[in-house]
Amino acid sequence: MGGANNSDLEVPEMITLRISNSNQEFQNSRDIDENWILEQISRRRHDGEKICVRVSINLQPVHLSLSTPGCPGIGGGGRLPNEEEKKVFDLWDKLGMNKSDFAGGTLIAFFRQLHRIID
Repeated sequence: MGGANNSDLEVPEMITLRISNSNQEFQNSRDIDENWILEQISRRRHDGEKICVRVSINLQPVHLSLSTPGCPGIGGGGRLPNEEEKKVFDLWDKLGMNKSDFAGGTLIAFFRQLHRIID
């Protein structure tokens, strides 16, 4: 009988950043493309679009997803956050990423500070 072995179930370690319908993946928070972020947010604001930013982090020991208020709700996680994840949630809130009028520079600041927690 063949069963799934643990390596088949592993998700690659990375950060996925989705801004509305565009996304990029990074190996760590230092690899983000700041110009891409600013361009995506600026263009959508200029066009009057509602901006949805989703950040999925899968880097030991953090495994979580964050989203801005412009995203349709998908519900919360099924477990309590660990210590590092709590720090990431706190940073997201402290920088105001939980408000609809966040700036592209604020998202960049989030990534710049994220490495202190997980890299």
